[in-house]
Amino acid sequence: MAEFGAFEAKNKLSALLERAQHGEEIVITRRGRPIAKLVPYSGEAGRERGRAAAQRIRDRARSARRGDIVWEEWKQLRDEGRR
Repeated sequence: MAEFGAFEAKNKLSALLERAQHGEEIVITRRGRPIAKLVPYSGEAGRERGRAAAQRIRDRARSARRGDIVWEEWKQLRDEGRR
C-alpha cells in the first residue's frame, strides 16, 4: 500500500486516481499520520456487504438464543450511562 503526504497527493492526484483505478490502495497522510485512503470504487457492493453483515449478526444473535434485537431496549441501555 503506497503512502503519500497530503501536499504531494494534491499535486499528483491524477496519477493517484489512475493507480487506484487499477486496484491499488493509497494512504494519504498529514504530518506522518494517516488521514484518508484512496481505494478503487466498487459500486453498490459495499451496501450489499453491509446488509449481509447485519444479517449475519442477527443470525448469530438468534442462534445464541438471545432472541431478536429490540432496538428500543438497546437504545435505553446505551443511553443509561449518558445521564
